[in-house]
Amino acid sequence: MASGTNVSANLNEVSRQILSAAQAGAKLIVLPENFAIMGIHDSDHVQIAEEDGAGPIQKFLSEQAKKNKVWLVAGTIPLKSADEDKAYAACLVFNDMGERISRYDKIHLFDVHLEITSETYNESETVAAGNEVVVVDTPFGKVGLTICFDLRFPELFRQLVLLGAEIIVVPSAFTAITGKAHWEVLLRARAIENLCYVVASAQGGYHVNGRETHGDSMIIDPWGVVLDRLPHGSGYVAAEINIENTNNIRRNFPVLQNRKISCPISKDDLTSKN
Repeated sequence: MASGTNVSANLNEVSRQILSAAQAGAKLIVLPENFAIMGIHDSDHVQIAEEDGAGPIQKFLSEQAKKNKVWLVAGTIPLKSADEDKAYAACLVFNDMGERISRYDKIHLFDVHLEITSETYNESETVAAGNEVVVVDTPFGKVGLTICFDLRFPELFRQLVLLGAEIIVVPSAFTAITGKAHWEVLLRARAIENLCYVVASAQGGYHVNGRETHGDSMIIDPWGVVLDRLPHGSGYVAAEINIENTNNIRRNFPVLQNRKISCPISKDDLTSKN
């Protein structure tokens, strides 16, 4: 999708796509980053930030999961932080009964300057960084949670796999420039080097604030094969997740067991680098 500034309109689009995917047989659905709002100003998401556990967006997500009988990985929504000028970019997970199971706050924030387009992003000015690595038990396998810019930090993905992740989700809003250059190659690399499924749900299109996002949502298997993708436009991708396939590949190609360098990440390490 290509979210705009109107939360209600964005949620209507989300509900339409969830229904379509559920009717097609999807049981685990991943929404993009910033699905509820792409504001004119970076601070707009702070204005709609909800208290953890209460608010209209969280209620909507719970109802959608329950009504459609799906597990829902809800991209990111803004949740209030101790700093009134910042909100967490929180990825919430709901089970098929509408119960919230987990929360992951984006760790790596997008603070970059793109000389080729003179675009500057300072996400840390309005987003509070998280410091918890999160893996969720689901009926479909263990799901590791990441968000957008996290994709560029392979040590986070390896830590998720060491914690048991068999599927890693990457809800995103990659820029058109960086997406064209790096999106697919990084996603496939993360799947291949960790021998896991990668599910990447992306914003794609032109937004009211003048930003263009790359799109190209896709699902990749543990061998790096793209199972389904949507290069442009609004819609969804779907594929079957077969954890036994993951186990077979890991047994026959034991790179995870054969690694020589251990690089554990502690909470203190994560906090100090963000």
